Amino acid sequence: MQKRNIGTLEVSALGLGCMGLSHGYGTPTETKDAVTLIRAAHDRGVTFFDTAQVYGPFTNEDVVGEALQPIREKVVIATKFGFELPSPDGSQHLNSRPDYVRRSVEASLRRLRTDVIDLLYQHRVDPAVPIEDVAGTVKDLIAEGKVKHFGLSEAGPQTIRKAHAILPVTALQSEYSLFWREPEKEIIPLLEELGIGFVPFSPLGRGVLTGKIDETVTFSPGDFRSSLPRFQAENLKANKALVEALTRIAQTKGVTPAQIALAWLLAQKPWIAPIPGTTKVHRLDENLGAVKVELSEKDASGIADALAKIEIVGDRYPAHLQAHVGK
Repeated sequence: MQKRNIGTLEVSALGLGCMGLSHGYGTPTETKDAVTLIRAAHDRGVTFFDTAQVYGPFTNEDVVGEALQPIREKVVIATKFGFELPSPDGSQHLNSRPDYVRRSVEASLRRLRTDVIDLLYQHRVDPAVPIEDVAGTVKDLIAEGKVKHFGLSEAGPQTIRKAHAILPVTALQSEYSLFWREPEKEIIPLLEELGIGFVPFSPLGRGVLTGKIDETVTFSPGDFRSSLPRFQAENLKANKALVEALTRIAQTKGVTPAQIALAWLLAQKPWIAPIPGTTKVHRLDENLGAVKVELSEKDASGIADALAKIEIVGDRYPAHLQAHVGK
């Protein structure tokens, strides 16, 4: 597996997003099977594993901690704080108050079975707490040896600059794929300017770019995609043109659409490290095969140009969740 630097942190070119093993996509994977998959990823060269307190909540950190404890010194573990858990009313409440961040990080360390978190993200920007206070709290945690690197998730340019002035931001995690290219406008140029790495989540468009999802899909109970505007049948049907175009490109290379989508991301910048998730070893192998797909600059720009002509229909999130995306 190739290695990359995101900020000052070395990781495998592709990481493993572990959320779907416990959260968001229906019935959680049995712990023993989840542990097996995580260890299989490491056996194949993955050193970068992503989780968060809210996944489960909490259960995903437990699974990741169990899986990686025997190989702890060989891997990079990223987790996130920023939601009040348990939620007072079942909905998502942001909470990045310094005292709460400290308590939640201590709990993450216990669940992850480790003395230090390699990369700690603020999961979502909390408008009630100045980002300078958040960065200052993480700076103290780094000084205490409980955290190594600071990250932000779904933060906007203003927040990134303010945080970076207090404590260097190692990485930004936000959605980025051929299905969602918004970061190209302001975020990617800013990250390049500041020397911050980029960790795209949902690099396969939550499954759309695999070519396995169309308007006939029926999501299982508990699969949050059923509530997303993008995944309503009429929008999936409208966006089929993008998937078909991606499939044709993949066929010319003798690879899968998912591999082209991931290879395209890897080709954008040397400091981009996507974190596709899966619950199946054969899909893990397919995803990791993307690092061997060679795309020239001309190939990558040609793919982008071809797909840019296709209008994507449907918002990423319903309005109440979109409000959590930072400025």
